[in-house]
Amino acid sequence: MRTAQRLLRRVVSLAVVLFCCLAASVAASENYVPTFKRIKAGDSVAVVLNHPAFKGFSQFLLPGEMRRIDNRMGLGDIDYLLPYHSHIRVETTVTVLNHLIDEVAAGVPVFHAFYTDAQKAADPTKANTGLFFFKGKPGEPFAIVCPGGGFSYVGSIHEGIPHALELSKRGYNAFVIQYRVGSGQRATEDLAAAMSYVFRNAATLEIGTDSYSLWGGSAGARMVAYMGSHGAAAFGGDDLPQPAAIIMAYTGHSELTRTDPPTFVMVSDDDPIVSVSVVERRVQAMQNAGIDVEYHMYHGAGHGFGLGIGTDAEGWVRDATIFWEKHIKPQP
Repeated sequence: MRTAQRLLRRVVSLAVVLFCCLAASVAASENYVPTFKRIKAGDSVAVVLNHPAFKGFSQFLLPGEMRRIDNRMGLGDIDYLLPYHSHIRVETTVTVLNHLIDEVAAGVPVFHAFYTDAQKAADPTKANTGLFFFKGKPGEPFAIVCPGGGFSYVGSIHEGIPHALELSKRGYNAFVIQYRVGSGQRATEDLAAAMSYVFRNAATLEIGTDSYSLWGGSAGARMVAYMGSHGAAAFGGDDLPQPAAIIMAYTGHSELTRTDPPTFVMVSDDDPIVSVSVVERRVQAMQNAGIDVEYHMYHGAGHGFGLGIGTDAEGWVRDATIFWEKHIKPQP
């Protein structure tokens, strides 16, 4: 009898140990955080394109639409892929890429498709689109950043992702659009579709839709200006409220309406692509129409200067955010 009891106790003890081990294993798997290799300044672009953290969207991190990407190219040489941009810093590139890696490792969805599978099947070019998402504080307003590239490439790595990261650090929710190249009309239709997606999924994304803003550089500035003047519905999107502010960087876009949103405008006096006089004529026309405009002309920053680090344009994202905040409606 005693032998049987001792045997039973051993069986029970073993069962308890096995159960504890299994529970610990399940808990560990549920809390498992993958470890990814971090990007370094000396890495080649192949490291980025093949990085497991970027699976499904790595092809949108570096612009390969205009010039063929050589996998042996170093990250410090990607200015070759961004011929319409200047002041490209490998330190900024590495910072934003590692931020994305950290977000993916934490389980945060950083890339969203705004076209459905059915829409992509009907028009395969729509597969070349999406939104990078940089999460801010829940319920805070959002911004969509539209990089430039002459509608020949999308310069997100220099003129979109760094901006969105800065906005998210300030608590705002920020998106960077990957749009189709080759046509300003098609790119703006993509922006309308992206805006509609964000509004429809605002609750899931935990963002506020009141007082949103649209940011764009060069070709991207044309896109946001069209949206401010005519709205998403004019480009195939939903009937959405007007943005609280438009942020336009270095574009010769001259069209406007008398009901355009408040607009922050900037250009450099040595811009080799954009005429300062054209920019200033539009600023004057907007002011004459009673539109709130803040205009900044920098000196020696060139075209497509991104964050403007190392130039007198450095800090413009802060100034543009302050302008946007002037027009954010107080929460009830």
